[in-house]
Amino acid sequence: MSALDEITGNESNMSATAQQKATEKANRQTNPMVDYPEFLKYSTDDGCEFDLYCRRKADMDSKMLKWAFKLAEKNVGPQYKTCSLGWQPKVKQSDLNKNWARYLVAVDRKSKKPAAYSMFRFDLDYGRCVLYCYEMQVDAEYQRKGLGGFMMRALEKMAQHYGMERLVLTVLKNNEDGMRFYKQLGYDIDETSPDKADNAAYEILSKSML
Repeated sequence: MSALDEITGNESNMSATAQQKATEKANRQTNPMVDYPEFLKYSTDDGCEFDLYCRRKADMDSKMLKWAFKLAEKNVGPQYKTCSLGWQPKVKQSDLNKNWARYLVAVDRKSKKPAAYSMFRFDLDYGRCVLYCYEMQVDAEYQRKGLGGFMMRALEKMAQHYGMERLVLTVLKNNEDGMRFYKQLGYDIDETSPDKADNAAYEILSKSML
């Protein structure tokens, strides 16, 4: 039996019907953070304060989506350019504007400037109901303040609340800081990650939510 057979078969703790219902329930929520106000504010030891909100792509301001693209270009564009994938701005813009996309955004309370965002969705992935994190980007001005880790914990809280089996994400192999960040949070190579022989430019990481 292959790894994917195991994922979709014997190792699943939920029936296909339960997985489908859990995913549909999560996707019906306009604001999946509504029950967790403790994740809508974040303060640092050095006095920074952030307000967070969670919205569907359809409810996002177009200026915020443009900012999200620019931040991704600044943060990971260099890594894309030096790997086999290359930096493809039109593809990234298209990805950030998917109708199914959800955003978790952090805003500096004092300056009102956006500081970080995550783009994610609730989905069925190889027979598992998952919260899939497509982007986690923190502006350089606000890095190393624990904000990214706080936002990942918020995603994990949502995933657990809506019965998702795993939180899954993709990270470029040459993004050493990103890889270190996720592994420190307990993420490891997912069974669906490409084999080493495939020589892919990225790894798929995941963490159990059960």
